[in-house]
Amino acid sequence: MQNKISDVLLQNWDYCMDVEDWSPPLSDALEGVDSQQASWKPQGEAANSIWETVNHLTYYKERLLRKLKGLEKEPDLESNDDTFSVTETGDEAWQNAVSRLKKVHADLRVIIEALEEGAYDWGGSGHAPGEEVMSLILHDVYHTGQIIMTRKLQGSWPSRRSF
Repeated sequence: MQNKISDVLLQNWDYCMDVEDWSPPLSDALEGVDSQQASWKPQGEAANSIWETVNHLTYYKERLLRKLKGLEKEPDLESNDDTFSVTETGDEAWQNAVSRLKKVHADLRVIIEALEEGAYDWGGSGHAPGEEVMSLILHDVYHTGQIIMTRKLQGSWPSRRSF
């Protein structure tokens, strides 16, 4: 059976957020995290909090969604570091950040589902839609691993988990 490229992208997109594959999905990595845990950082300047990472993931998903919908590009932030910014505190703000991430992920899923074999044919400048989606999949998996490592360091990740 031959899958369309959009089917393969969609399968991997689902692995990122909701479906256990080789690694836990992002929804599992965020499950049960409260605002205090989300704001916690290990010692050292190089580490980001879970909340910062969620905002970073949301930024790039929203940027791709706008592009794939043909909407006007938002002004770029000054640097990639700015995408990790957290300006609010508290449980409600944290839950809103997670909800925003999950919503944009679901909105992008609809776009990915509609991609056809031409997902890698791109007449414009930059990367083809399929390349951008695959890049974002890899980006999500990378940062999900960081979130899990942060949870392990803070002691909020189970020492044994079944999947």
